[in-house]
Amino acid sequence: MLKLFSLPFLVAAISGIAMAIQGTINSSLSQKTSLLSATLVVHVIGTLVALAAVLAWRAPLLKYNWGSVPWYMYLGGILSVLIVGLVAVSIPKIGVCNATTAIIIGQVSMAVLIDHFGWLGMGRLPWNPSQLIGIALFAAGAKLLFR
Repeated sequence: MLKLFSLPFLVAAISGIAMAIQGTINSSLSQKTSLLSATLVVHVIGTLVALAAVLAWRAPLLKYNWGSVPWYMYLGGILSVLIVGLVAVSIPKIGVCNATTAIIIGQVSMAVLIDHFGWLGMGRLPWNPSQLIGIALFAAGAKLLFR
């Protein structure tokens, strides 16, 4: 129960709030412009903000041996473009609540698989029956949210 009120949980919850707002804004931007243009502009702005943060905090970019990093660890950029695009397409068609609910169901389901199998360099945290019941209840709750 303490994990529910921990700082990492709060930070993750704030991230979820930001994701719902981001998806809504990106969807509106793509409707006013185009999906690909909006996705590009969003990522260019994100790149500039990240660059400013790296410069402000003097992060040592050249200190790392980037070539020794496993190839799949670079997929985040590709996935980010895919996520922004898919969210921008889904929100106008099914609404923010339904899209966000579907996103969370997908995230939690994949997270349980990643933990259980130790994929992508993560340590193994085998699932347990209560997690599987939780996912089932979560899916049932999601069904109640869909309109």
